[in-house]
Amino acid sequence: MTASTGTQAVDRAAQLLRVVVEADAPISFTELVEESGLARSTVSRLLSALEANHLLERNGGGGYRSGALFAMFAARHDPWSQVARLADPILDAVVTAVGETVNLAIPRGGTVVQVAQADSAYVLSARDWSQIDVPPHVSALGKVFFAHEALPLPTGALDAWTDRSLTSADELDKQLASVRRKGYAVTRGELEIGLDAVAAPVRGPGGDVVAALGVSGPSARLDGRLDDIGRQLIEHATSVSELLRPKERRKGVA
Repeated sequence: MTASTGTQAVDRAAQLLRVVVEADAPISFTELVEESGLARSTVSRLLSALEANHLLERNGGGGYRSGALFAMFAARHDPWSQVARLADPILDAVVTAVGETVNLAIPRGGTVVQVAQADSAYVLSARDWSQIDVPPHVSALGKVFFAHEALPLPTGALDAWTDRSLTSADELDKQLASVRRKGYAVTRGELEIGLDAVAAPVRGPGGDVVAALGVSGPSARLDGRLDDIGRQLIEHATSVSELLRPKERRKGVA
């Protein structure tokens, strides 16, 4: 391949990449052919190379969008805005495994902020938590953040939402030791009677807890399952953590 031919291939690949990244929605193969004016075979070859290097990816409908490499780079600098996109397939896998609503949350200020949710297939299931302000001390996600110093620990009396809520910082502190030991946190009717939850930490590139993956649902379905789900969440949360870490440079790649 001559230098000019090689440069031309790079220019064409960059052109396709720019079209996809600047698009407001995933763009189809046919649209890329029309937009670029290139032969279908050339577009197909270049897209395959861009996909192989994680610069582009296809969604469930076959449309092209920016790839995981972009999200991974952004996550290293702003984990809050990109972690949800990276974790979407994992949230879906958790729903398939446990059958209940799955949430991804981040600590922001002194609160827990829901950034993604995958819904249970059940008619009776946990609500959409994305716009709900849940006190961290009655949330499994919040307990994860308290346990790993991602949120400042409260002092003094805590609000009792039910008769099962923790009402003092000392009670909470004792439970957090268990959270650190087991690797996951649970709540049993502490926010609302009949609602249970479990959550595990997600760690960023430096090892600090930057998010938490949680499952919530009716106590009648989760009774006796929280510990098993907690252990599963540890594995799934580890998968999210791995997505946030930069890939090691492969040997032989210049």
